[in-house]
Amino acid sequence: MADAITILDTQAIDRALRRMAHEIAERNDRSQEVVLVGVQRGGVFLARRLGQLLLNIWGHAVPDGSLDIGMHRDDLDQKAAPTMHPTAIPFDITGRVVVLVDDVLFSGRTVRAAMDALNDFGRPRAIQLAVLVDRGHRELPIKADYVGRNLPTSLSQSVQVHLTEIDGRDEVEIQES
Repeated sequence: MADAITILDTQAIDRALRRMAHEIAERNDRSQEVVLVGVQRGGVFLARRLGQLLLNIWGHAVPDGSLDIGMHRDDLDQKAAPTMHPTAIPFDITGRVVVLVDDVLFSGRTVRAAMDALNDFGRPRAIQLAVLVDRGHRELPIKADYVGRNLPTSLSQSVQVHLTEIDGRDEVEIQES
């Protein structure tokens, strides 16, 4: 396997998240209606970071939660049992603007599963999508509202997002599979 190439380092990730937080704030005048829901695993920590940044912008806390999409995937019959992580949405999403947060947007299937899973918790007024990396290759008509970095890739490449909360470092790498 080829060496990984670092695409985003700690400072670049911080800058991207700050920009995304400002874009979220600019688009959502009614800040009290906004909630953040991170897709397990990386999206959860990115949602928390965005929440801290939005607290500084809006001056009030933004509720955040975590969502496991394992049982909503469309490939359950093709894989072993999915690894499950906790879902915790301790607030009502009905009538709210849910900013769904994930680390990498690829085919769009994870986002579709996440939207299906959100239906178990209520009917949001709107769902907006925030991703740290959009690598292209969509299989479904899904587009992110907020993107940290557009990163065109080939199908032979993989994108790895490392976050301090999981891996002890902040870094986005690309490598040949």
